[in-house]
Amino acid sequence: MNKLLTFLCFLVLLLVPLSRAGQDPSDTFEVFAKLHDFDVEDEDDVLEALDVPSWHSGHSNKVLVNVDGFGAVGDGVADDTQAFINAWKQACSTPKSVLLVPEGRRYLVNATRFRGPCADRIVIQIEGTIVAPDDPKSWDPKNPRTWLVFNNLTKVYFQGKGVIDGSGTKWWAASCKKNKSNPCESAPTALTIESSSAVRVKGITVKNGQQMNFVIGRSDSVRVIDVKVSAPEDSPNTDGIHITQSTNVVLQNCKIGTGDDCISIVNASSNIKMKNIFCGPGHGISIGSLGKDNSTGIVESVVVDKAFLRGTTNGLRIKTWQGGSGHVRAVRYQDVRMENVTNPIIIDQFYCDSPKSCENQTSAVNITQIMYRNITGTSRSQKAMRFACSDTVPCTHIILNNINLQSSDGTVETYCNSAAGIGYGYINPSAECLSSSDKDAQIVQPTTQHILHTEL
Repeated sequence: MNKLLTFLCFLVLLLVPLSRAGQDPSDTFEVFAKLHDFDVEDEDDVLEALDVPSWHSGHSNKVLVNVDGFGAVGDGVADDTQAFINAWKQACSTPKSVLLVPEGRRYLVNATRFRGPCADRIVIQIEGTIVAPDDPKSWDPKNPRTWLVFNNLTKVYFQGKGVIDGSGTKWWAASCKKNKSNPCESAPTALTIESSSAVRVKGITVKNGQQMNFVIGRSDSVRVIDVKVSAPEDSPNTDGIHITQSTNVVLQNCKIGTGDDCISIVNASSNIKMKNIFCGPGHGISIGSLGKDNSTGIVESVVVDKAFLRGTTNGLRIKTWQGGSGHVRAVRYQDVRMENVTNPIIIDQFYCDSPKSCENQTSAVNITQIMYRNITGTSRSQKAMRFACSDTVPCTHIILNNINLQSSDGTVETYCNSAAGIGYGYINPSAECLSSSDKDAQIVQPTTQHILHTEL
């Protein structure tokens, strides 16, 4: 506590010059203190809080429901969908049940929704491989956006060393992002957990998603630990873990490499904590995109604590469309190492992932209270830090502390447009372009001279 008080007193002294420049230091001080206290639990604390069961220990008090017992063949050729549906019905209606997908087999399963609520805590033990049909032409048109969906569950546990394989190769080839002559159509998400609470996912691998790999939607209290997500670097829109409309989500000790964002966090999400994350290849750890088609986007209270990003197109990114509303606030990135990353730190309020140029608009998602602490590594681009913010809705309260980003090909620099904040400790490249006054950051109306940034 004494160290914290000393540290905050130092910050107050540091902020005194800002008050002379027109910015109220008490606002930034309050923001900083709030972010400083928003910590990530240790893994042991997370596991203890969830009281995680194991079907291996105390096996006698668990009811084992093996998909093989319901006619699943597991040769990767025969359709095992109905066997999985029947096994789920049995497990979901039976207290203390374990739905087992045995190791050493490949189970071909079509688009399926596993619905709750269930009778009691259910364990889904995945030891083998669940594989999707590989031909988009044979996909069920009633489920164009999903493959395996787990819905309306409470206190459910996904465990094991098994694999969920979306067989996405032909879906990627049919994407308009791979071939502009193809129609732009959506593809399924491999694994979706929605409208659920007290969910724990540990140890499994999700790979080759047809589009997104793993989505957490409209859920609360979700813990994802020791999970691997993978897809080829050139696979389009294959976000690793996508969080939407969810609260109290912890991602811990996860290794993610895909063709899109390793982690993406979008509207109506809060209290998202990430610790010990490996990302690469991919497009980095992203908040957004938000605000598309003049929509409202809100994301707040996000922490990235200890991450390593290698060879990604972005590192720590916040991306919003012009014309949106809402806010991104109370975000802390700390102890992050970059290696050969194109855009290590980037805020882009002019995001435009569209074949057409985007119209300049004055409204924007407000971005404020963003902290970067102990960020090191190498940048592939000259602009290692880029704060491209709206002239009418500037980025405010950006805090930089101990930043060291280098380039093997020469010097690096920071780009700022309508961004206000402070830096202390060692800052490389220099961030003197950050305005020390919110008032100073409100410059002019947008003009057609703005560069519109496409998907990186």
